[in-house]
Parts: sequence; C-alpha cells; structure tokens
Amino acid sequence: MNKYLIGYDIANPKRLCRIHRAMKTHATPIQYSIFLLEGSERTLQYCLDEILPLMNPAEDDIRCYPLPQRGHQFRIGKAVLPEGIFWTGLPAAAI
Repeated sequence: MNKYLIGYDIANPKRLCRIHRAMKTHATPIQYSIFLLEGSERTLQYCLDEILPLMNPAEDDIRCYPLPQRGHQFRIGKAVLPEGIFWTGLPAAAI
C-alpha cells in the first residue's frame, strides 16, 4: 500500500469547503489542508479525479507527494488526536 501526502491552498471559501469535504471521503486529515491518503495509484487517481474539477487552476494549488515505503516519519508539536488515543498510521512524536 502506498502513502501520499496531499495538501492544498484554495483561494475561495466555497471551493475550500467543497474540496475539504471531498478529501475527507478519500483520505485522513492531518491538518485542515493536509491529508494522508493510503492506497494504490488507482486510489490516488480516483481521489484527484474528484477534487481537481472543484478547483480553479488560476487561483488554487493542490499538491500530492508520494511518501517512501520505509522512510522515517515523525511529528513535532501538538498531537493530532486527544491524549490517550493512538492511531498507528500516524508518525510518532519526535523526542
């Protein structure tokens, strides 16, 4: 299974809400405009096929980065989930 980091910068609030809502059906929100998508290239293409028509290419920016299979992942700062709840798909906190 591949992992992709998808982020966006959307200029219009209505488009932003539509894209955020669509992204939540395909990927896990890490931050408001950053998502982790886990799946095949076909899964990624299906997600992008749904959200790209919602954007305005002249004003908006959507980026997708494949993550390495065995790369080191960690987080710094506030936890995404409440204390005591752990999701093993998220990187561990840096010490």
